[in-house]
Amino acid sequence: MSVNPSEGSGSEGKWFGEDFEQIDRFGRSVPRFGEADAELAADLKQKSWKDEAADQQQLQPESNQQSPAPVTMETASTGGDSSLLFQKLTTQAIDLLYWRDLKQTGILLGSLLLLLFSLTQFSVVSVIAYLALAALSATISFRIYKSVLQAIQKTDEGHPFKAYLDLEISLSQEQIQKYADNAQLYLNSTLKELRRLFLVQDLVDSLKFAVLMWLLTYVGALFNGLTLLIMAVISMFTMPVVYEKYQAQIDQYLGLVRTHVNSVIGKIQAKIPGAKSKAE
Repeated sequence: MSVNPSEGSGSEGKWFGEDFEQIDRFGRSVPRFGEADAELAADLKQKSWKDEAADQQQLQPESNQQSPAPVTMETASTGGDSSLLFQKLTTQAIDLLYWRDLKQTGILLGSLLLLLFSLTQFSVVSVIAYLALAALSATISFRIYKSVLQAIQKTDEGHPFKAYLDLEISLSQEQIQKYADNAQLYLNSTLKELRRLFLVQDLVDSLKFAVLMWLLTYVGALFNGLTLLIMAVISMFTMPVVYEKYQAQIDQYLGLVRTHVNSVIGKIQAKIPGAKSKAE
């Protein structure tokens, strides 16, 4: 019987020849297997190797995989706070204009109208000074009242405006830079549009702008700037509610007016040489 020993480890032992006689590492004889049993043992051995390799792969730390960076307060504040703040302010403005809260909208509208009517009677400097004096009178009186009340009751509640004094109202450098970039973008676009209109890049647009300026001369003769501002404030707080209530009727009449204006502009373009639309 020819012998071809092969070293193993653990309980694998040594395999001998074609009859697959096995002797473990302690020198003990193991019963012989048939050819089918030997193939089954080899399959089980290969399967055990695969299972052991899979277990080792699962136990290895996933150092090579790129894990997402943890979300911290700094990363959250630099990324989405500005957009979230803008959305929140937009929602609050819409609620005020549509009278979702009657008390807040009434207070805001009354304050704005009082300020504008005061500007019609007094100068801007006088109005600002009177407003500052009124605010200081209210805060100083309340501060003295709370101090006297604490002295009488012998309590130590601290400053009555401490919660407001501790609020952080400073703007970060990123927010200032973002607002400056937005202002620069709007300013550049406005300058480009004015250059296009005054230098008659498009004849029709320049004529429309001229008609608008001509109408504004009549408006300026009838109303001053503060009156127009008062009318604009009143319109802001009334037109959204009216449009929301009568949207179908307003859209119908606006469609008729738009169609009539477009037909008039088309006739003017046909009669003026060189006045072609942008689409052409």
